[in-house]
Amino acid sequence: MRIPQEIIRDKRDGRTLSEADIAGFIEGLTQDRVTEGQAAAFAMAVFFRGLCLDERVALTRAMTQSGTVLAWDLPGPVLDKHSTGGVGDTVSLPLAAMVAACGGFVPMISGRGLGHTGGTLDKLASIPGYDVAPGLDRFRRVTAEVGCAIIGQTADLAPADRRLYAIRDVTGTVESLDLITASILSKKLAAGLQGLVMDVKTGSGAFMAQRAEARALAESIVTVANAAGLRTRALVTDMDAPLASSAGNAVEVAYAVDYLTGRAREPRFHAVTLALAAEMLVIGGLAADVGEADGRLTAALESGRACEVFARMVTALGGPGDLVEAPDRYLKRAPVVRPVTAPGSGVVERVETRAIGLAAIGLGGGRTRPQDAIDSSVGFTGLVRPGDRLEKGDPIGMVHAADEASAARAESALRSAYRIGMVSPDACEPVMERLG
Repeated sequence: MRIPQEIIRDKRDGRTLSEADIAGFIEGLTQDRVTEGQAAAFAMAVFFRGLCLDERVALTRAMTQSGTVLAWDLPGPVLDKHSTGGVGDTVSLPLAAMVAACGGFVPMISGRGLGHTGGTLDKLASIPGYDVAPGLDRFRRVTAEVGCAIIGQTADLAPADRRLYAIRDVTGTVESLDLITASILSKKLAAGLQGLVMDVKTGSGAFMAQRAEARALAESIVTVANAAGLRTRALVTDMDAPLASSAGNAVEVAYAVDYLTGRAREPRFHAVTLALAAEMLVIGGLAADVGEADGRLTAALESGRACEVFARMVTALGGPGDLVEAPDRYLKRAPVVRPVTAPGSGVVERVETRAIGLAAIGLGGGRTRPQDAIDSSVGFTGLVRPGDRLEKGDPIGMVHAADEASAARAESALRSAYRIGMVSPDACEPVMERLG
């Protein structure tokens, strides 16, 4: 293996790296022969210079093979969904249970928050007792017995990605198309999947704010995944406003529970969840087409089967047995909860969704350093959407904060994130494009 700084220099200067160079660098990262500083420099070089298709495939394979690659023997297809991240995107929690209720098996390896976006793992960590990092034996057992298990990366699965993921979060390299592709697919290939559906976000709250960028990422993931033997489809979906009306950790778990129980089902969130889950059923051979899949998933929701699967997963991974019946008993509540009111009358013309995600981090709901602790109770609920009409003094959302000072800062940030005028925005379909 060439020394790390020579590999970094080559990529910095725009040269194509060999498969051996990439494999050696990732092996060094796994075995602590490559420092965090060198990994950060490599990530920044890739961010600015990019990787060709062969380099992307090589990086994905090297990160996949840095640890254990699972194999499954189950009476149904092994499927997963992955989102590129957004604000209020708690789709994974109900979706995994819905697909499992329809005969799929969903061993979902999720990550913590990146940049301004929330992480599925941080949300689940807000459930008392829930083991986000079980051993592989427990992960396999829960997946087989319940039908789904949502956990974080273990020490065995794609360890190189786990290290690089944390470095990307704090070095401004999250948005790299190449690093996103390799990060996502290395975890999914290591999980032994038979089918994957990607949710690639676009809009003001997405890493790929422009639709052309989102489409390029979707095409990259579909191309690399299928080249690696993993059947993959992608949907490009809207993130010009928070997907759910809640943004945070415990508040999003409560939102997902309300969705599964039927206490609240907001149309846009439901549309995206159903579309992604339907593609999973089709790619796994559990439905002939999207129409049949929609019907099966709707029945799983309405009958309560999906909710039951979610409850069983929570219990099997150490959480309370009655979370869905009494979420307020277990999910931490912030000391300060108060409305943020509209400064004037009109219609919501635009939402700076990224700013809402950053405001949630400012409350303590995310990290600015890998070692930072998270306050699971903070965030926002009741967020209004583009097109909603407001009178002066109407709430645009509720802030959940640890103290009055942080509540005041979040209130100012949330109010600034909303543009209220007189022109109704054009309606935007939540599912914008299908690829693969």
